[in-house]
Amino acid sequence: MIINGRPVGADAPPYVIAEMSGNHDGDLGRAMKIVDAVAASGAHALKLQTYRADTITIDADGPSFRLSEGHDLWGGQRLYDLYERAHTPWEWHEPIFERARSAGLTVFSSPFDPTAVDLLESLGAPAYKIASSEIVDLPLIRRVARTGRPLIISTGMASLGEMDAAVQAARGAGCEHLVLLGCTAAYPAAVSDSNLRRLAVLAEAFGLPVGLSDHTPGIGAAVAAVALGACVIEKHVTLDRAGGGVDAAFSLEPDELSALVVESGRAWQALGSAVVRPVSAEDEGMRFRRSLYVVADVRAGDAVSESNVRSIRPAGGLPPDAITTVTGRTFHRDTPRGTPLTWDLI
Repeated sequence: MIINGRPVGADAPPYVIAEMSGNHDGDLGRAMKIVDAVAASGAHALKLQTYRADTITIDADGPSFRLSEGHDLWGGQRLYDLYERAHTPWEWHEPIFERARSAGLTVFSSPFDPTAVDLLESLGAPAYKIASSEIVDLPLIRRVARTGRPLIISTGMASLGEMDAAVQAARGAGCEHLVLLGCTAAYPAAVSDSNLRRLAVLAEAFGLPVGLSDHTPGIGAAVAAVALGACVIEKHVTLDRAGGGVDAAFSLEPDELSALVVESGRAWQALGSAVVRPVSAEDEGMRFRRSLYVVADVRAGDAVSESNVRSIRPAGGLPPDAITTVTGRTFHRDTPRGTPLTWDLI
């Protein structure tokens, strides 16, 4: 498929999406600096999250509306308070979109309700992302699919049945360009919970391109995912992990994001083909494989021995394993040192 003019799929380098999330920390200036850093990194897209606290939850308390006390980052916090802190104000979207576009960066978002879709449509968003928790919100998926834009769906926490329902909802509402992202919806996620082998299962089960929405530290899991078929990589980004931000603890800093772009591209290039044979780049090396050579001047009638024939570099002579066959035979003509040993010499 194509997102804003760039191919996304197995035949193109990985599409790297930098997720700002709430790492702007409520500061539009900081948000703009993140945009600039993402553009400078070489990442292909910047992604926002479009919601208000009131469109994603309600101002309520009680166990159902609080994070568990043991949560690594947000233990005990009310959902409403967390989303109020983390949301990107809707009035910021237009200047962020403009800043990103002026820097040559594709920008789109994850909507969390129909009014968010309306806002993003008014800004000309070229694609949409459905977050893992919203994969069960089939009416939202249908609303997004009706825009006709490419759609990326994260599959964290979902069963195959729930994924199938989401895919069918999107296709039924007219979505023709769809990518599924493997995801472990833990913040942060342990590398050991990545289960990257599932990417091939998703690709086969749904006949769709796949990618990875990664919340693990560093870039190792994301680069490894490319070798298993990921054509989209999404990572959260921050200016400085030590500087705060709601998702900073599991986000990449700008230099790490740059490294992800480079190394995921190299991983894709390294895939090559499944044909087992020497490649043209090895032609020069082939000249210097070992073979049997005459290593001392000999005269006709001399016997082949370890003192006058050895396995050395370069190529050109008989294969090294022929030494047991030729030892003891005689040269039938004078041969100078440095001559490749061939059958016509003995």
